Amino acid sequence: MTVPADWPTDEAGALAQQQRLRPMVSATGPAPASGSLVAGVDVAYDDERDVVAAAAVLLDYDSLELVGQATAVGPVAFPYLPGLLAFRELPAVLEALDGLGRLPDLVVCDGYGLAHPRRLGLASHLGVHTGLRTIGVAKNPFTFTYEPPGPERGAWSPLVDSGEEVGRAVRTRQGVKPVFVSVGHRIGLAEAVETTLRLTPSFRLPETTRRADSLCRRALAAATA
Repeated sequence: MTVPADWPTDEAGALAQQQRLRPMVSATGPAPASGSLVAGVDVAYDDERDVVAAAAVLLDYDSLELVGQATAVGPVAFPYLPGLLAFRELPAVLEALDGLGRLPDLVVCDGYGLAHPRRLGLASHLGVHTGLRTIGVAKNPFTFTYEPPGPERGAWSPLVDSGEEVGRAVRTRQGVKPVFVSVGHRIGLAEAVETTLRLTPSFRLPETTRRADSLCRRALAAATA
């Protein structure tokens, strides 16, 4: 999994690529089946040194036990521009996913998919680029409105942008603030929510995200020590 030779290096090129790829997103498909392998990816930055570290972890979907992990560290390849974070993160994320040595049945991104101003956040971009099934599970709201879901685990409310449901705010723990789930590629929204709840038996964030977050921070610390 590598970025193409014509990977954008400026805002105009990135916007053009988002517009070109957006129609390729598939917003239907099943949740992972029993026995699947589910990956999580996350990144950490050292902005002073222009270094990015990405981590990919692979979990058994039934037990949530770790079965593989990999990291990638390198220079930041794209400036920080809101709505274009995928262009900063994907090169390192793809390298980390390659390091797993096995293709996951689904990838969980710490970010957004269709819940994005141009309907192509990191999860959707990754899915279209690789053909993998992907979802986005974000910690914080972005460019949409929503009503708080009920307080019980499993409650949800729609994320709305320009009158369109682009994701769901999902309560993964009783009385704890929700996460923000959106389709990445090759999965339906209800199935993305189902998957998120399966991956959050004990904490607010999916186990995939928790482990990838810890791993990329350790990799960044080691690379910049």
